[in-house]
Amino acid sequence: MNRILVVDDEPSMRRILSSNLKQEGYEVIEAGSIALARRALAEDPLDAVITDQKLGDGEGLDVLASAREADSTLAVVFLTAFATVELAVESMRRGAFDFITKPFMPEVLLATARRAVEHTELLRENTRLREAVVRLEGSSEIRGRSPAIKALREKIARVAPTSATVLITGETGTGKELVARAIHRSSKRAAKPLVAVNCAAFAETLLESELFGHERGAFTGADHAREGLFEAAHQGTLFLDEAGEMSIAAQAKLLRVLTDGQVMRIGSTKPRTVDVRVLVATHRDLQQRVREGLFREDLYYRLAVVPLAIPPLRQRREDIPELCELFLAQAAVDLKVPRRRLSPDAARALAAYNFPGNIRELRNLIERACILSTNHDITAENFPVVQPKHAAELSGEVSSPEDIAALLPDTLDLRLFLSTLEKAVIERALKTSGAQAEAARRLGLSRSDLSYKLGKFQLKNPAQ
Repeated sequence: MNRILVVDDEPSMRRILSSNLKQEGYEVIEAGSIALARRALAEDPLDAVITDQKLGDGEGLDVLASAREADSTLAVVFLTAFATVELAVESMRRGAFDFITKPFMPEVLLATARRAVEHTELLRENTRLREAVVRLEGSSEIRGRSPAIKALREKIARVAPTSATVLITGETGTGKELVARAIHRSSKRAAKPLVAVNCAAFAETLLESELFGHERGAFTGADHAREGLFEAAHQGTLFLDEAGEMSIAAQAKLLRVLTDGQVMRIGSTKPRTVDVRVLVATHRDLQQRVREGLFREDLYYRLAVVPLAIPPLRQRREDIPELCELFLAQAAVDLKVPRRRLSPDAARALAAYNFPGNIRELRNLIERACILSTNHDITAENFPVVQPKHAAELSGEVSSPEDIAALLPDTLDLRLFLSTLEKAVIERALKTSGAQAEAARRLGLSRSDLSYKLGKFQLKNPAQ
């Protein structure tokens, strides 16, 4: 049974409207004021609204605004004794479906109500179809037929419609932002913005200002107030890439937002309420960082509501041919080069390579080969980095962590070995780079991480 909200401050008019609509089989909810109408809109699923234009506590346009806010598909019909061109234009401009002039014939009322309900149902069906398409296509860019990728797509489909915080983990280049965008596109917030920020790209104070905003005069150079990314992502999604690099102070503020939905701009004492879904990505082991005191344990558990681990490309080699075809097609369009094809020897070389840079490295290799190749077919010679000889030269005849493990004895103190190896690698990086910033870059660490490890192993900072 379709449900119609009737809003009129005259009880006699409400009775007339309700009586006619009920005889036609509608369920009617009555409201004698804007306040009661808003309550009904918030509590009851409705199929149409019929409202008087002149109400005791406002206008029908106020009801229209509340209806649009509660349900954008809801058809609203105006009832007025003062039909004018201005009213018609204004009501239609704001999204009204139609209006009826008093006094009205019952047949006109019922015909208009029927069309309003049908309009609402049509819009809702269109919305359901769009959502179905988004669910089917939302993760279509996450290519591959391997069991691991199929399982990942299934998890995305299950978690996307919820409001849960998602922790996306994986090595650099595995496609963590791609997964975040797939989750957003398949969520109920898809029509709202997805705001992405790389936490490793900002210094500590700048990251807090970027995320939470600041007031004028909050710090040197803050000559005007600025909203943060949380406010910019209101009702949408905020993607925090490399969240493991956040300072402890920024982590505390993030925890507050996740707990009570409020942000505090730098230099302000007034909290602002935001409705934001947070997706977090990192290539770090956050549990290890918790043990090292670099990441808040309470924040970790708040972020890891739904963990999604993206497998590295070397663990899903069966997906490499499909990814190659995708990148070859994209390179032809984006780089405006002839459509290339992989020769059998090139396909075999890529399938055997370990791809430390994962999908990002594969894409770069394909694009480079498409640009530099003078033939229609791309051969293995176009990928010198994947040749076994080249890999052996780079690693001293050791091409992967698996090769290192094969050289170790069957019994060893693993903790002592890893600690000694980590110290030696850091010492070598410091010696060859001569600067802490460069050593951190070579090791794939943030400067704060490297500083922590220098203290842990009592190593000298080359900058000192």
